[in-house]
Amino acid sequence: MIYKNKYFPEMALIFITLIWGGTFLTVQYALTMSSPMFFVGCRFAAATLAILFFSFKILKHTTLKDLIAGICIGSMITIGYGAQTIGLQSVLSSESAFLTALYVPLVPVLQWIFFKKFPKVMTWLGIFVAFIGLVLLTGNHTLNIEFSTGQIFTLISAVAIAVEIILISLFANKVNTQRVTVIQLIAASIFSFITMPFLGEHSIPEFSWTLVAIVIGIGIASALIQFTMNWAQRYVEPAKATVIYTGEPVWAGIFGRMAGEHMSPYALVGAVLVVFGVLLSELKFNKSSKE
Repeated sequence: MIYKNKYFPEMALIFITLIWGGTFLTVQYALTMSSPMFFVGCRFAAATLAILFFSFKILKHTTLKDLIAGICIGSMITIGYGAQTIGLQSVLSSESAFLTALYVPLVPVLQWIFFKKFPKVMTWLGIFVAFIGLVLLTGNHTLNIEFSTGQIFTLISAVAIAVEIILISLFANKVNTQRVTVIQLIAASIFSFITMPFLGEHSIPEFSWTLVAIVIGIGIASALIQFTMNWAQRYVEPAKATVIYTGEPVWAGIFGRMAGEHMSPYALVGAVLVVFGVLLSELKFNKSSKE
């Protein structure tokens, strides 16, 4: 059960949060050359091709449950990444990353609503602190809350990602993870292309080698992120992995600052509170622990 270097899986997850956080700025730049859903469709098409290289044999044994799980999860990926990409047209990449991070405290709330699993006190405290951070962060650098279109789409993204995580947990013991990963990426790509006309995207952008390079790079990154999550979480318990994932918006904020994005003191405090709230929601006190 323990990998020969017990810290390697955790280090792998930390590494992918760095990659994940770095994608926000890249996606924002790509949107100057592409419409949102077309880019998301291409992103997951590229990710699918990257994973297919080592998944052909295992796909032969695909079951109906695999298909259902992959399609359900893929639909949430479409909503999550699609809404996030649309939001990135009008919000800073660092702000988008921190708002998206709210999926972590949202997971226990949705589990309570749909599965009657009541969150612990520390989870509620984490949610409260994260909400205060959200108020500060979404106030456009003031204390006046202003839920802009971009912010609302990003919040929809956070909810969709939370539902995606719950669905993955729901199907985990009933399906083959690698097959479902391929199916969900295919589904996410197809659904993204299908939604284009409904969101006013009636044409594809002009061909650009720069856009092609970004799609390939982001696609490989998406495949690597998903593959590493699936592998590492065999050794790292979900709660600990979730805490590690909170590093993703931190990296996004760092990259945003390096690229010249400026956030007011209120927004910076809000960002810190969001991450602190996420961490609080995962704290556990074990009275019986004596080591």
